[in-house]
Amino acid sequence: MPGATFQPLTSYIEYPIEEMKQRAISFREEMQRRRTVRQFSERPVPREIIEECLLVAGSAPSGANLQPWHFVVVRDPRVKREIRIAAEQEETEFYHRRAPQEWLDALSVIGTDEHKPFLETAPCLIAVFGKTYSFLPDGRRVKNYYVNESVGIATGFLIAAIHNAGLVSLTHTPSPMGFLNTILDISPDEKPYLILVVGYPAEGAQVPIIEKKFLEEIATFI
Repeated sequence: MPGATFQPLTSYIEYPIEEMKQRAISFREEMQRRRTVRQFSERPVPREIIEECLLVAGSAPSGANLQPWHFVVVRDPRVKREIRIAAEQEETEFYHRRAPQEWLDALSVIGTDEHKPFLETAPCLIAVFGKTYSFLPDGRRVKNYYVNESVGIATGFLIAAIHNAGLVSLTHTPSPMGFLNTILDISPDEKPYLILVVGYPAEGAQVPIIEKKFLEEIATFI
């Protein structure tokens, strides 16, 4: 492949089968403790914890390794307030005019509506953008491919890292989200993917009673 350079794989660690099983079980149990939270404490989160979680997200695979993501960390109360106002405007349109009844019925089991106080209460919002273009080291601009897939994988890494650090999160996706480009002064070449709300759960926080599908419902072995 022209231009490709390679080096020996030195980071891989092979574990004995029994240790592999235990590691898989332990990670599954840890991730199954994760819950989406909508009631956040105002307690601040140290910046270095968020930085480490973002570095985990940045380690995700991407199309041609172009890493088409941009994470904007918002902690300024004034900016969080702007985001909440804009998001609630879109959500009001969604809940009262745009959403089909079938989708509203599906949402009813988790009790959501157009009011999003967590956008102000939580100490940290991470606006996730997908970048249409990247710039190579030599300055050339190239189109990114598989942007949504790559950004989705990186966001999954980020959610897992935040949980592993001992924090909680919420994926928030008002539609459309173009207001984020305006408020955060981000180029229109970058498309908003979601807002990840991050922090500690509020004292007495509650989560809906839900169930996850069984393995045989989500996987097929051939």
